[in-house]
Amino acid sequence: MLTLRCVFGSSAKFLVSFPALKHNTRLQNRCLPVLEKPHMSGSLHPLAAVCQVTATPDKEANFSACKQLVEEAKQRGASMVFLPEGFDYIGSSREETLALSESLAGDTISRYTQLARKLELWLSLGGFHERGHDWEADRRIHNSHVIINDRGDIVSVYRKSHLFDVELPEKGVSLKESAFTIPGPSLVAPVQTPIGKVGLGICYDLRFPELSVALQRHGAEILTYPSAFTVATGAAHWEVLLRARAIETQCFVLAAAQVGRHHEKRSSYGHALAVDPWGEVLGDCGEEKPGLVLVEVDLGKVRSTRRNMPVQQHRRDDAFYCSLPQT
Repeated sequence: MLTLRCVFGSSAKFLVSFPALKHNTRLQNRCLPVLEKPHMSGSLHPLAAVCQVTATPDKEANFSACKQLVEEAKQRGASMVFLPEGFDYIGSSREETLALSESLAGDTISRYTQLARKLELWLSLGGFHERGHDWEADRRIHNSHVIINDRGDIVSVYRKSHLFDVELPEKGVSLKESAFTIPGPSLVAPVQTPIGKVGLGICYDLRFPELSVALQRHGAEILTYPSAFTVATGAAHWEVLLRARAIETQCFVLAAAQVGRHHEKRSSYGHALAVDPWGEVLGDCGEEKPGLVLVEVDLGKVRSTRRNMPVQQHRRDDAFYCSLPQT
């Protein structure tokens, strides 16, 4: 497969498989195409693969599709691969969603730990349907972001803390995640990975800047929001929110995404995105089909952006932002 390199300015670049770009005229207008070989072996910086998939209730088919993307990313030189929320499955009902769920010790995560170990690759598995600690009593789950290192060890688990309970009748959106999901109790510290320190969020967490600022204060250089945005909310808010989180924290933002029709009741927006610390979009998988973008993560861009515009040094203490009188 040929790939397309897109160059923005003097340093930022990414590689994207043609299937992810074929129908994406918006991205084509952003980049300068140069044909080259699939594996950018001469990269000066680590590569991250940001993936886009179309999960269904078929867990075996989903694993096969994700495994193919992970293997492609490894072949092309990625150090870490990011999969979206619901990478394991997207159920067609509350009952099916719960019935298909597993614990972290179950078959799904076991297969991914084996894959990471075999390929010597880090994985971000965003939005795993994890059975809660009182599963036998309450039949409720967590929406869990799992980080696996290149030895196949689970090194961090973040459980989604902001749940998507939204009714937008004029947009045809009606979801109540809290009906079967337990909100996570806390944030988790950013994880040191081959591409930098990664701060973990999931989908709806993107709408809460307090979370991203807290992660940045604890050392995050990269924020990741694996997601399954609806078509309506994605078209209105997805890119602008991701760019805003990158700009205000001066971090890279990597957001794997679901795309297309999962079953008769649900579709997702797509546009898996990579954004640099200046807020510039480096890669976009479009809205047509699964694929991946391969992005160089140059942490020098984080350091220079923060040095040239020292926003965090200019931030006042927490008491200042709470100084308005109560109403």
